[in-house]
Amino acid sequence: MKHEYSPRSLSIKAFAQAAGDLESSLPLSDFERLREESLGPIEGVMVEFAAQGEMQEDAAGQDEPWVHLSGTTTLTMTCQRCLGPVAVDIEFERSFRFVANEALAEVEDEESEEDVLVMSREFNLLELVEDELLMSIPAVPKHEECPTSVKLAAADADFVDVPADKPNPFAVLQQLKK
Repeated sequence: MKHEYSPRSLSIKAFAQAAGDLESSLPLSDFERLREESLGPIEGVMVEFAAQGEMQEDAAGQDEPWVHLSGTTTLTMTCQRCLGPVAVDIEFERSFRFVANEALAEVEDEESEEDVLVMSREFNLLELVEDELLMSIPAVPKHEECPTSVKLAAADADFVDVPADKPNPFAVLQQLKK
């Protein structure tokens, strides 16, 4: 029997103990902060994610809940090279270990390689998906190859171009060495 889980209020411990699987595809409009990053129309743009829960033994032999999470979407952003719109694929894949309280999470997160979060009976997985996608946005979105040519030179109206055949001022010093 397959159990249905709600990503808006997920019992982390029960999800991990049951080795639960959760896959969903929701419209970008459901993710307010992520939606603000997109410049283009968001109709039809989906945020897809998958979560798997499991219990793993820690060094002391105690079972700890883990959630393996991945997500993907496409945002329309401004290309930083040509300043035109560019569709940017955003994706992530991470694992999270859950602990009993905030103090323990703070201490263990500093000492461990994995991400440590606080366990909750009603954990909002959608907020975590949105956070991870936001952190996966490239700092400089750009086309692989811009559709229009990029002007890479700038000139000031007062700029005077120096002729290329101007003599090198150090040429005289070069003759003194001889």
